[in-house]
Amino acid sequence: MTELVDFALPRTLEAHEPPEERLSRRRDGVRLLVGHRATGEVSHHDFRDLPALLRPGDLLVVNTSATLPAAVRLDRLVVHFSTPVPGDDDRLWLVELRRRTGKSSVPYRGGSPDEWIPMPGRANLTLVRRQTDRLWAARLSTDVVPYLRRHGMPIRYGYVPREWPTAAYQTVFAYDKETGSAEMPSAARPFTTELVTRLVSRGVLIAPITLHTGVASPEAHEPPYAERFEVPETTASIVEHVRASGEGRVIAVGTTAVRALETAVDATGHVRAAKGWTDHIVTPERGVRAVDGLLTGLHEPRSSHLMMLTAIAGHDLLRAAYEAALSEHYLWHEFGDLNLLL
Repeated sequence: MTELVDFALPRTLEAHEPPEERLSRRRDGVRLLVGHRATGEVSHHDFRDLPALLRPGDLLVVNTSATLPAAVRLDRLVVHFSTPVPGDDDRLWLVELRRRTGKSSVPYRGGSPDEWIPMPGRANLTLVRRQTDRLWAARLSTDVVPYLRRHGMPIRYGYVPREWPTAAYQTVFAYDKETGSAEMPSAARPFTTELVTRLVSRGVLIAPITLHTGVASPEAHEPPYAERFEVPETTASIVEHVRASGEGRVIAVGTTAVRALETAVDATGHVRAAKGWTDHIVTPERGVRAVDGLLTGLHEPRSSHLMMLTAIAGHDLLRAAYEAALSEHYLWHEFGDLNLLL
């Protein structure tokens, strides 16, 4: 098994609030660490430098999933709604139960099959079966997404000390209001309409995929669960054109875009239109076939996302990038700084 980058993350490097609250009120006011596979070079930039760092003909593949207010607070518990369970029952979802501890929460190990939990708005949540040690398959007594939009709030972990509105968790590419992700596709958060205009003016292409993410922080032994995705026909065609031309690079914006594209690769190595459910995991042993680069946040030690980053960048470059990020005090998590691996 390939060795993964490991390190200690100081709590002082956790991003506690959106950058526009700490940096001149601009989403794109974060830093960008760039690692080049060809040379092993690591360089430091502002995110607003992105158009100059890309070439005409490069393709950015972005996730259009909106962020749901997927956390519902009860008196003593918080219910995190993750993803629907594949099948015909739209009200059956994977959920994580967490016990409230002041302003934060910790995993709650209680519960039993057929137990029902009173929810705000006169709804009930029935625990059907334990899916993993952490997740339950549970059925809500009403349609889930409309219910979350009325009674939910964005999922927030302990390193974010206060609540932020759902709008703070939406990216400029989010448009689907009928469904969405439990957690933000955060690599796209620093993009603004102005920056997108500059990218397009430079000749950088942008194409959409959709992957609706579930709750993060899986336990080490927990198997992956399926997430909904779609790679449209137009996006598949653009990816194939860029790859065939040799003039540009296919750069995924976020690990969700990598997962969707790699799921859509057929047996001949070509990206095809695809939709449905994916539990595909990118590992160094499996490698990647659809992408040449990745724009992503900085991931925690021993995170499964580091397997994907190692598959794209290689161990040595990734280690150099993370050593530089720690040395230069880059910020982690969804409101933090970005890493571009080319």
